[in-house]
Amino acid sequence: MQEKKGFSVNGYLMICVLLVAQAAAFFYAVEGSPEGGIIFSLLVGALWMGYFMVQPNQAKVMTFFGSYVGTVSNVGLRWTIPLFRRTNISLRIRNFESAKIKVNDNQGNPIEIASIVVWKVTDTAEAVFDVDDYESFVRIQSESAIRNMASSFPYDPRDDEQAEVALRSHPIEISERLQEEIQARLAKAGITILESRISHLAYAQEIASAMLQRQQASAIVAARKQIVDGAVGTVEMALQRLNEKGVVELDEERKATMISNLLVVLCGDKSTQPVINTGTIY
Repeated sequence: MQEKKGFSVNGYLMICVLLVAQAAAFFYAVEGSPEGGIIFSLLVGALWMGYFMVQPNQAKVMTFFGSYVGTVSNVGLRWTIPLFRRTNISLRIRNFESAKIKVNDNQGNPIEIASIVVWKVTDTAEAVFDVDDYESFVRIQSESAIRNMASSFPYDPRDDEQAEVALRSHPIEISERLQEEIQARLAKAGITILESRISHLAYAQEIASAMLQRQQASAIVAARKQIVDGAVGTVEMALQRLNEKGVVELDEERKATMISNLLVVLCGDKSTQPVINTGTIY
C-alpha cells in the first residue's frame, strides 16, 4: 500500500463557509419551513465535526469505513469529510539505542555489540497498514540486522588476515553496512534509516581477559619487531662509518662480537652495565 494525498481544505476558510451556511439554515427555519431549517441546521452542525489540527512534522492517516482514503500532512487547521476516521502519525526523526547483544563474529569469538539507530517514517500508509506496530517492528528488525552484520566480520583485523573490514578497525564501513542491513528489512514498513552507528563493542566477558592478553602480546611483538629493525640499521650504519673513517680494523670474529654487544644494548629491556677493557682487544 502506497501513501497518497487525502482530501482536506483550509480550516479557516471552512469556518467562514459553515458560518454562512448556519446563518442560512436559521433564516430558512424562520422564514421558510421550520422542519427543513432544523434538518439543514443539523447537517451543518455535523459538518463542524470535520475539523482537525495537524502539528509540524505530523500527519493524519484517513480511512473511510476501513478503506484508506489518503494522508494529510498540511500543517495547521484543516477540514475534511466528518465520516473520515483520522489517525495521527509522527513524521519526526527518532532514534533509539539497542540492547547489548551477544553474538559470535565470523571467527566464532563471542562479542557484545549495541548500536544507535536514527530513523523516520516516510510512507505513512505502509507504516500504519503493512505492519502491526511499526515502532516495535523497527526495534526487532534492527536487532536482527545487527546480529547478521556482526557475524559477517571479525572483531579485530588481526584475527583474519584476508578480511578487508573488521568491526573494531573500520567504523565507517561497518556503519554503512549496518545501515544497509537495517534499511533492507524496514523498507516494507515505510521507514527510512538516516544513520546507524555502533555504540558498544567488546569481547564477551568470558573471553575478555584472554583476548586482552592476546592483544597485549601482539602489541609487544610488533614493538619488538620495530626495535630490532632499528637496531640492525644502527649496527649496519656504525660498521659502515667505522670502515669509512678507518678508525679500527676488525676481523670477522670481532665484528660479530661488536654486533652482538650493540644488539644487546639497543634491544635490551633494561639498562646494560658496560665493561671497560683496559688491555688490547686481541
